[in-house]
Amino acid sequence: MVFSLYDVSIPVMIRGLGIMSQYFEQASAFAAENNINPTVLVEARLAPDMLPLAGQVQRASDNAKGAIERLTGREMPSFPDNETTFADLQDRIKKTISLLEAVKPDEIKDSEDLHVEMRFGGVDNVLRRDTYALTFLLPSFFFHVTTMHNILRHNGLKIGKVDYIGALTRVEA
Repeated sequence: MVFSLYDVSIPVMIRGLGIMSQYFEQASAFAAENNINPTVLVEARLAPDMLPLAGQVQRASDNAKGAIERLTGREMPSFPDNETTFADLQDRIKKTISLLEAVKPDEIKDSEDLHVEMRFGGVDNVLRRDTYALTFLLPSFFFHVTTMHNILRHNGLKIGKVDYIGALTRVEA
């Protein structure tokens, strides 16, 4: 079985954003049941120098949009980082998923001759596209999904690994 660059990026990020969306549904119910102002969760962070929950969603969205630009050459819209509610953040997730769903597999060419140029950690980098996807894009994207999970769990939401992994698609032998 051979996986394309499309296979290991676009559907994977759609799934990850779907998990983030699911977390907001659970967090909304949790906040209502426990008389917690949702803004407390939107602004929650694990450490003083880390982005709050809203920032985690914004960066995951930016990672996904950046991947579309870098892997297809298609220019992506800029979303201002002004979301302050669960509904705002859910809307950003939905818009990002729509952008990802619009990418067709043949728009992402698998070629060792195509590279991604990006600045990270104060350093200009030129990476093969597969290296970019596997060593930067996916780890960075899932860092933000995981951090959202951890912020919500730290604040009392009863979520675990099953919520993070999500539903699996079974294939009958």
